Amino acid sequence: MQNSYLGSIIKQFEYYKSLGDKTFDQLSDKDIHWQYNNESNSIAIIVKHIVGNMLSRWTNFLTEDGEKEWRHRDQEFINSYNNKQEMLASWEKGWQCLFEAIKPLKDEQLETIVYIRNHGHTVTEAINRQLAHYSYHIGQLVFLGKMIANNNWESLSIPKGKSASYNQEKFSKEKERKHFTEDL
Repeated sequence: MQNSYLGSIIKQFEYYKSLGDKTFDQLSDKDIHWQYNNESNSIAIIVKHIVGNMLSRWTNFLTEDGEKEWRHRDQEFINSYNNKQEMLASWEKGWQCLFEAIKPLKDEQLETIVYIRNHGHTVTEAINRQLAHYSYHIGQLVFLGKMIANNNWESLSIPKGKSASYNQEKFSKEKERKHFTEDL
């Protein structure tokens, strides 16, 4: 892959997937169904929505509108996962669909027009739109996971009070060009 955008975007999606994975590792079957109140979404519901979006957007990405007729978005906000294992299987299916659509892309396809609800986007714009959408929701997953795990939460970034030592370690190395996720 010669285009730095395509290589970078794949690493960005992999990074956000890993944040979800690391959050789920810290939670039980019961935890994924916890809701702050009746109007809020549980982790399971947010995952169901992300997966529904992924399957719709990335199935036949270059040839069909990203909002598929078979998608029932409102149903994504009704929990149907019986347990964490079911949720994780669905999560993996969504990510597989995404990566199967993005990894084969070539530089010359980045300006191709694709549609989402009849609104034209370049491939680059459509990818950026979805990266922003997924990172928004994965941030919600992480925040909820941290609330649920409370004092048992293992930080997914630089822990509080550790910024100075983290920076010291980074600045002790020679400058180099690489993606930030290569050190995670």
